[in-house]
Amino acid sequence: MHKFKAMLCLTSALVTAPAAMANIDFPHLDITGVGEVTAAPDMATIDVGVVTERKTAKAAKAASDKAVTAFINRLSAQGVKREQIESAHIQLSPRYQHVKDKAPELIGYRAERQVTVTLNQLDKLNAVLDGALGEGINRIRQVQLTSSDQSALKDKAREAAVNDAKTKAESLAKSLDMRLDGVWQIRYRSSNPRPVMMNAEMRSGSADVAASYQDATMQVRDQVDIIFRLDD
Repeated sequence: MHKFKAMLCLTSALVTAPAAMANIDFPHLDITGVGEVTAAPDMATIDVGVVTERKTAKAAKAASDKAVTAFINRLSAQGVKREQIESAHIQLSPRYQHVKDKAPELIGYRAERQVTVTLNQLDKLNAVLDGALGEGINRIRQVQLTSSDQSALKDKAREAAVNDAKTKAESLAKSLDMRLDGVWQIRYRSSNPRPVMMNAEMRSGSADVAASYQDATMQVRDQVDIIFRLDD
């Protein structure tokens, strides 16, 4: 096995080359481990908005404020706490009519307000969306299904990534008639959990909509790069 006395670097996935830059002068394996955990979401984050157009900026703002206030009151009646609602953002912009060979003519103003709601109970999601549309909200921008147990899921995915790297390293070492001699370096690649994005069909208000999001799953993925020493 003397031919392996020179530096040996086997990489199981495409990675950058920090190992080479570190001038490692012993036999080693540079392994990427990937772990993924699947879980059922139990929370939802809803981004909705209202767009109103009126002759004056004041009237446009008042109309959007009225819709948002009515929506927040409905949320409160449904048991959603005020700290779960963000509604501070508002944007006012003039509206112009453009006619060829004439200066733009101001014809009114547009007001846009966005409301973000965090729901801790998925069984309220359909009612909240229906209530939003009933109170004048005319934009459902995004609905994300997430988990209240993100930290524990992340830990499980990280453990799976480390075990994946160890399994790959052990298999490669065995195929080379060598053995692992400990870990020299660990590079952790943090990644964010991927929330479930509800599509138009899931938001359609059909009889099966509740089941569609309660049956959804989300993936939490993690990755590590580990450099293992080799010993023949």
